[in-house]
Amino acid sequence: MSDTAPDTPPVLRFAPSPTGLLHVGNARTALYNALYARQWGGTFILRYDDTDTARSTAEFADAIAEDVAWLGLSPDRVEHQSRRLARYDEAVARLKAQGRLYPAYESEEELEAMRQSRRRRGLPPVYDRAAMKLTDAERAAREAEGRRPHWRFRLDGRQVVWDDLARGRQGVDTATLSDPVLVREDGSYLYTLTSVVDDIDMGVTHVVRGEDHVTNTGVQIEIIEALGGFVPRFGHHNLLVLPSGEGLSKRLGHLSLRALRAEGEEALAVASLAVLTGTSLAVEPVASLDALAGKIDFAKISRAPARFDPAELSALTAATLHHLPYEAVAARLEGLGVGGGEAFWLAVRGNLARLSEAADWWRVVEGPLAPVTDPEDADFLIQAAALLPEEWGGDVYSRWIAALKPASGRTGRGLFHPLRLALTGRESGPEMKALLPLIGRDKAAARLRGESA
Repeated sequence: MSDTAPDTPPVLRFAPSPTGLLHVGNARTALYNALYARQWGGTFILRYDDTDTARSTAEFADAIAEDVAWLGLSPDRVEHQSRRLARYDEAVARLKAQGRLYPAYESEEELEAMRQSRRRRGLPPVYDRAAMKLTDAERAAREAEGRRPHWRFRLDGRQVVWDDLARGRQGVDTATLSDPVLVREDGSYLYTLTSVVDDIDMGVTHVVRGEDHVTNTGVQIEIIEALGGFVPRFGHHNLLVLPSGEGLSKRLGHLSLRALRAEGEEALAVASLAVLTGTSLAVEPVASLDALAGKIDFAKISRAPARFDPAELSALTAATLHHLPYEAVAARLEGLGVGGGEAFWLAVRGNLARLSEAADWWRVVEGPLAPVTDPEDADFLIQAAALLPEEWGGDVYSRWIAALKPASGRTGRGLFHPLRLALTGRESGPEMKALLPLIGRDKAAARLRGESA
């Protein structure tokens, strides 16, 4: 649990851009926000950063909603930035009135040439505020040429300091940064502005995101203060990388949540690995998201990149299944056409690598199944069928073996292996003492006689 409880119920948000599928790195951010809110009885907002109309799609927004639900997260609110343009208009007007937004007319080519020139002179490649020196006549001349301005936020050029939830005392000297563009030439807004306005309006108290946003935080704090908003607590977690050190991105489709779901990975395993990797806590199966929320402690997040190993995820999926109670999987088993209730689940869960494998074992129990027998074991199996107890119950296997062992003179593999092959058609699997009661006496007897049943 986090070392310090918030003073009031926290409000956190996850603000994905619906321009692609979520991957495990995005899941890490979503889970940190949602589970911290859950831990302290707060509010979790899913907020679509969808003002980029050229790249945002309804299909990707729907996919994000599916992925968030698959992880077991239930947002308390869902917001769309594309529906809040009037509020951004108001914020821009206010910043212009304050003299904090100014028009600039340079093309991308001109800006790149300016950066190269500054580098050659040994200066940092930041914008030199040339646009602020333009006269009204010069601005009018540029617009007469057909140039449309983008609008930059004038930074104070000071040290912006905050206590980071994950990284401790942090500071950004905004004098070393270019004044950020908040409004594009076409009048559309950049995330740097919309995120701040939304956080203010929605009462966001904690902003938890990847460490690649640290510098951006210094800028956003200045914008928040210029708009008279409450500065939230910021926390910047380390980023997930592959074992090779390569960063995660939307182009890595095999690590999208949709792909992991299709491969049969357990959502709880994905959540546990995404949250606990790169912390001082052990990566281990969890029984529920509530249990995982109880482990959230931003102070235990490492400063080093968090290496996400897909092979470790598969192992964690299996370990997660081995501990899940029947209630956690009952609906999913029903969807797979698996019956048998809790007794069947407890019998097979320890042998599953994927939940879908439960359907294979249900077919073994239900039949029909063609037994696998060795001619040399035929007489033994007939004898075994004859000795099946009439009274069928939970301890039937132990009573059966107790009678069969002295009668047949067999022990060890010679006793147990032919029985398993005949009854299940498999070389290995769940304990027979759990499966036999589920198979039933008639089917067991038929299979021992070499009949499909």
